Amino acid sequence: MDISIKRIHFIGIGGIGISALAKFLRAQGVEISGSDVAEGCITKELKQMGIKVSIPHTKDAICGQDLVIHSAIIKEDNIEVQEARAQNIPVLSRKESLKMILANKEVFAVAGAHGKSTTTAILSAILKDASALIGAESKEFHSNTRALSSNRVVFEADESDKSFLECNPTCAIVTNAEPEHMETYEHDLEKFHQAYKSFLALAKICIINAEDSFLGTLEDLGNTCVRFYPSKDLHNIHYIVENNMPKTQFELICNNKDYGTFSVYGLGEHIAIDAALAILAASQILPLNEIRKNIQNYCGIKKRFDILTEGECIIIDDYAHHPTEITATLKALRKYQELTNAKQLVAIWQPHKYSRIKDNLQGFVECFEGVDSLVILPVYAVGENAIAVDFAKLFARYNPIFADNVERDGDALCLFKNNKQIARLKQGILVGFNAGNLTYALRGGI
Repeated sequence: MDISIKRIHFIGIGGIGISALAKFLRAQGVEISGSDVAEGCITKELKQMGIKVSIPHTKDAICGQDLVIHSAIIKEDNIEVQEARAQNIPVLSRKESLKMILANKEVFAVAGAHGKSTTTAILSAILKDASALIGAESKEFHSNTRALSSNRVVFEADESDKSFLECNPTCAIVTNAEPEHMETYEHDLEKFHQAYKSFLALAKICIINAEDSFLGTLEDLGNTCVRFYPSKDLHNIHYIVENNMPKTQFELICNNKDYGTFSVYGLGEHIAIDAALAILAASQILPLNEIRKNIQNYCGIKKRFDILTEGECIIIDDYAHHPTEITATLKALRKYQELTNAKQLVAIWQPHKYSRIKDNLQGFVECFEGVDSLVILPVYAVGENAIAVDFAKLFARYNPIFADNVERDGDALCLFKNNKQIARLKQGILVGFNAGNLTYALRGGI
């Protein structure tokens, strides 16, 4: 990064991605300030770190900084953007800033439609001397960022806005390339796939899940490419619950090399796949015995199979909001149900975005197979216009419960419809699938 840049102001600093950059640059010696429209847990954390955060946006927050960086939702008419322009301060979007921030860094970049946060967090646990910028909160260091002065960075790369093309990857890891965020690519699958090709071409080393229908077709990437085939490279997968901690154990043999047996926090074949990709990436620079030891530092990430209560009623918060993700998590939960002798498995689904429902409707209809009960909440629209969806007819096979909201009551969950309590769930595994605000209700409003 340009060493003449000493002071940077972040607009929208309360966002998960932009706050990670702010904390990372602070560790590099840059003076950081920021602003957001409202107070939140991230802005409170930043203030506790000694970063000046203005709530709400105000032109007074712009006071001669060397650079202003803003989140994707900030527009040109923002009062602070306008003030920065008036003071002739350069203004960049988060996406535009990445190439500058990560220049000359040894970046291990993880991309993919599903599993990238988990893979990034596992890799950051293994590469414990690297900075880590994750799109979720790691329970290992209780933050989305581990900000060190190290030149090595583990980075969750985002395809939703094509910003993964700006992250300067030394090692590119791709968990899968299932079409998502297609509006960014004009709903053109060829443009979407080309972006992934371009991302991989930037790196000296690539680690790919070669059983992905697209990634498996790639040849001659022009760099060192490790092709991982989960169905033949993972062996002896089994699951245990140890001191109330779910773990997946597996043996990894890839390209005729026996990497040995590993144990990682979490349950499911998808966890083994994410961990294997992280192990293969880390093995480019670390001995296997060190990887096997360091992977034990991983203890999960917030909102991914996040066990909130234990005992007769097990409440779990999960970020899965796509049929592929829900299917994988439910498969792991059924195994967890066996291990814990839980009486029932209840899925509480808060659909996320009408566009995602429309694009994956049949997948959503099928992905809840095997649950004992399905609760469907109103769509978390994220500002999108409503689309007519006959949930009652489409999901009739599940005899679903339709509720308006959920409230935590001790170690139970209460369901409400038209401001009246319609059910109190107090037994078995209660899992909330959401990328919206259900997470706060599951946690008792926290």
